[in-house]
Amino acid sequence: MLGLVAAQSPDTEKPVPILTGTAGYFNFVTAGQNQIDEQINPVLLLPLGDRWLVEGRMECEGAFQRPAGGGPYGGEVSKNLDYLQADYIANPYVTVTLGRFLTPFGIFNERLYPIWIRSLQQDPLILPLSAESSDGMMLRGGFPVAAGTKANLNYAVYVSAVSTDHNNLQSDRNVGGRIGVFLPGPRVEVGASWQKLLQDERSNAFGFHFAWQPARLPLNVHSEYARSNQGSGYWIDGAYRLSQVRFWQKAMRHTEFAGRAEQFFSGSIGADEAAALGLQPASTREGEFGLNYYLKDGLKAVASYGRQFSSAGNLNLWTVGIAYRFLIPLGRAQ
Repeated sequence: MLGLVAAQSPDTEKPVPILTGTAGYFNFVTAGQNQIDEQINPVLLLPLGDRWLVEGRMECEGAFQRPAGGGPYGGEVSKNLDYLQADYIANPYVTVTLGRFLTPFGIFNERLYPIWIRSLQQDPLILPLSAESSDGMMLRGGFPVAAGTKANLNYAVYVSAVSTDHNNLQSDRNVGGRIGVFLPGPRVEVGASWQKLLQDERSNAFGFHFAWQPARLPLNVHSEYARSNQGSGYWIDGAYRLSQVRFWQKAMRHTEFAGRAEQFFSGSIGADEAAALGLQPASTREGEFGLNYYLKDGLKAVASYGRQFSSAGNLNLWTVGIAYRFLIPLGRAQ
């Protein structure tokens, strides 16, 4: 989700509506079975004055496979409203959000999910352990930990209502939040998340996250750990831009190497419930590495290979595709 900026001062240009987002075409080969994945994810930003912003993102995705007996590719096209929210910048430290928003649990769902931003296109195994979207109210912001210190604290707290009216607009009744501390010097963030389900078994989920972007290296490192009654696990990934490699530098500066190691431990739920949630049916270990090549600003080609190990069977994961980022101003700055 795109971040908010401070309220505009009288002598600055007025913001204009923006249509942005991503589009992609991928081939996912899992255990020899090829899936063609086509998606477009438009994002609309509509500023209303200096303190209000309405923003939303849709996910339109088609997943097509060839039947086991042969024949043409077929499949479903899904349409999901990831978020549609109104944000009010109350002051430099608090933003109030109402509507459907991305659940602030960990960092992947909010910060790394779009296909243009993520370094590897496969979802982390633990992503389904928390609700991806919630309907309700959220408070978020950040401020220095103390005067004169070089540390900033960021937070998000929310309450969500249950919604079952539409398959693509579902939401659980829960409450939760996330807190993080960012150190500008080493450019490191550490934080923790918590979520309480207020229906059914009234279970708890918690997690921790880590992010590091060193100033002297073109490197991004991210990691998460999550635990609930549905399972637990962790992932850590890194992406290194080869811009500092002197050999064949003109080509290398557009190339990025990425890798991820992760592990999932199955919880107290059954295999059928796990499959319905998008979780692995058994404890799983997975390693993946890939290359991203930036053809030009807003366009990159991706390729990766991974290997998955579990008691349900070992398998290979291949991914090739292309991702595109677009941005279209819907007016003129005044």
